[in-house]
Amino acid sequence: MKVLFIVPYVPNLIRVRPYNLIRHLALLGHSVSVAAIVSDATENEDILRLKGICGDVFTTTIPAWKSMIQSLLAFPQHIPMQARYSWDPAFARQIRSVVETNLAESAFDVIHVEHVRGMEYGLHLLKPGRGESKRIVQPVVWDSVDCISSLMQQTARYGSSLKSRVTGALEYRNTARYEAMGVRSFDRVLVTSPMDRKDLARTTGGDSRSVKIDVLQNGVDLKYFLPGEGKRHKETIVVSGKMSYHANIAMVKHLVEVIMPQIWAQKPEAKLQIVGKDPPRLIRAMGEQPRVTVTGTVSDIRPYLQKATLAVVPITYGTGIQNKILEAMACATPVVVSSHAASSLQAVEGHEVLVADTASDFASAVLALLGDSGRRTSLGTAGRSYVERNHDWFRVAAQLVDIYDMAIQERRWASRR
Repeated sequence: MKVLFIVPYVPNLIRVRPYNLIRHLALLGHSVSVAAIVSDATENEDILRLKGICGDVFTTTIPAWKSMIQSLLAFPQHIPMQARYSWDPAFARQIRSVVETNLAESAFDVIHVEHVRGMEYGLHLLKPGRGESKRIVQPVVWDSVDCISSLMQQTARYGSSLKSRVTGALEYRNTARYEAMGVRSFDRVLVTSPMDRKDLARTTGGDSRSVKIDVLQNGVDLKYFLPGEGKRHKETIVVSGKMSYHANIAMVKHLVEVIMPQIWAQKPEAKLQIVGKDPPRLIRAMGEQPRVTVTGTVSDIRPYLQKATLAVVPITYGTGIQNKILEAMACATPVVVSSHAASSLQAVEGHEVLVADTASDFASAVLALLGDSGRRTSLGTAGRSYVERNHDWFRVAAQLVDIYDMAIQERRWASRR
């Protein structure tokens, strides 16, 4: 199968979903061409890595300042700011040209568009080109990843700052309308969890069982994230993720200010490691406490997961599958999560993952694990087994191919009517 993969950023080891879908499609023998948006020169290494995987990679550069201006100009037009963040009309025309050239040679079988930020490129392809009366013949699959309007709605209620709450409130309706247009326009739509499927279907007023939305869960690289060798650090708790992300900021703030004091009251020697790129000043300041380490960007997150006593994900709002949970479980690290974070998983509560919601319950679960090495080992082993069964990227990529085949057959059937 020949796939054109349009991504509004450069796929890499941090942007794990598009990177691993592309990589594993290629490993399964499919030809993947990638169109990606570059924001700065630091991504050159990621582009070179991608070119080692794909048959063809073509890019355009949109500096961050231009993306911000485009986003701000979108709001008065009732267009989600994210939808214009990565938009480049010249690049859209280049992509159409690539598609049309391939029609004359070896046609793409399917076109894959990533995220709300990339959606405009897919919509552009669905419109007839200049002098044409028909749109492209290939099916276009839109990977929404998460239901962003649901995220905006939650941010408006639970965001950690006034700015994030106001932005969420302003963006919610525009994003919901835009997502509804995507569901109606594209051949198939992907999300990472059943909850996102339900929320995305709601934007159209449709039942999630009756619309063309497929759940394609995230995977984890099981050969990269492995259980560590040697002893783990004593009474060390790790929380990880991109620390500039507003839901992660709210999570860490809740953890440090509400949960950890209850843990320290009984285990004053317990240490907390906050691991992830771009922590804002609020989180960096937490590192001034002697029992808290804020790492910022790290070249390899695995040692932190492999050496920690346990990992925690007390997320209070968000969408999709939390990759931080899958990565910790793959390292056989026992994990305590909130029910919101666990809702997108099929893990067995109490056996493969511990679930707690209130601050006191969460602290109690962490304290119980800190005091029971046998329980930590069994939970970590079961967690590793869970991700092996359910979140292998090869399994996810094979499911994606089945969805592509479905879209191709549906398009062919529709063309004969």
